[in-house]
Amino acid sequence: MTAFADDLLGGLALGAVYALVALGFVVIFKASGVLNFAHGSLLLLGGYLTAVLHDALGFAGALALAVLVTAVTAGALDRLLLQHGDPDPRAAHVQTIVTIGVDIVLLTELSRRIGGDLLSLGDPWGDAVSRIGPVTVADSRLAAIAVSAVAIGAVFALFRFTSWGLSLRAAAEDTEAAALMGVRLTRVRTLAWCLAGALAALAAVFLAAFPAPGLERTTGQIALKAFPAAILGGMTSPTGALAGSLLIGLTEAFVAGHQSDLHVLGDGFGDVAPYAVMLLVLLVRPTGLFGAKGATRV
Repeated sequence: MTAFADDLLGGLALGAVYALVALGFVVIFKASGVLNFAHGSLLLLGGYLTAVLHDALGFAGALALAVLVTAVTAGALDRLLLQHGDPDPRAAHVQTIVTIGVDIVLLTELSRRIGGDLLSLGDPWGDAVSRIGPVTVADSRLAAIAVSAVAIGAVFALFRFTSWGLSLRAAAEDTEAAALMGVRLTRVRTLAWCLAGALAALAAVFLAAFPAPGLERTTGQIALKAFPAAILGGMTSPTGALAGSLLIGLTEAFVAGHQSDLHVLGDGFGDVAPYAVMLLVLLVRPTGLFGAKGATRV
């Protein structure tokens, strides 16, 4: 029972962090139709900035600046490199390919700077643990659940109660109609990229926190496990991204906790388990858990 509770808490914490990343994928896709393959590199950028600045600014100051810089970088990539003044969704597949090139450039430079080091982000939780009944859980995991819940709640509030959220939902439904009604598509998608970058930088803190050894050049690749979560949710559904992230996080935690029982599937099955779950769900629901079926004229 203790092992189950430990896996459950670990899975919820991991799923909450994945939700921050998956929401970034979804927000960008809703606003521009682009699959941002540079998302992992933006996450690594946010983590790297926090790591190099926390001695001078303290953890809170370093994190705030890292979130801001990563958000501005993401927005600038979209505004200056992808849009070219034309947010035409028909160019989304070309822009998706461009994000692969952006990812290579960012990852190469950040990997050069990090090298083989393990960087500490200076988070206040360190390796502290707490006891909840019979379960011992890292404080970083409790913080991940709490902070992610607040951040995700704020994002959903933005979707529901702000003019930008209304514009984003209108643009996702019908881009041309939204433009005719006065929605500034360029501004909507740039702000979406900024929001995704900010969420990625925040997620980096918890992906590098204990029990992880620290930030390394492969940390951005871990974030790509959130991609199956976004696919599971249907790519256009923030609620689906949250549900898919929790499912992926719990799957990964329980597979890791029962690796000895699953040795027949291979020692590295935990790394591919999120993708296996994604494939199984898509076999049943090709549009994802919360994806809407499109109407087709025949």
